[in-house]
Amino acid sequence: MRFEILIYNNAEFESAIEGPDADPAIVAEWSRAHADLQTELRKSGELLDSNELSPQTAVVVRADRGTPHRVKAVDGPFSESKEWVGGFYVVDCATVDRAVEIAGRFVEARYSPVEVRQLVHPGA
Repeated sequence: MRFEILIYNNAEFESAIEGPDADPAIVAEWSRAHADLQTELRKSGELLDSNELSPQTAVVVRADRGTPHRVKAVDGPFSESKEWVGGFYVVDCATVDRAVEIAGRFVEARYSPVEVRQLVHPGA
């Protein structure tokens, strides 16, 4: 089964890994955790894709009567939150429990949600 793992970021996490207040221990742990996990998932054949997403270039698009237009981005993927999708993994796992186990290993999970969703059309 294929799953998309969506890694949400927030200001607390960003300040822990970037800028003048960055914690070198968290930066090292975050970098090492992703590198180690990607190596492990490549060896097992479970990693299909992964990437970090830029919040600076995010564009929200709506269609009004079939005409697409840009909408001003607001905080978070949901109006009540101050989070954004910071990256993703696409994995091919035997079970949802395995995908959840992978998601739980991200340092980001200490700061904001990491969401696991099964892909509906995995062959597409």
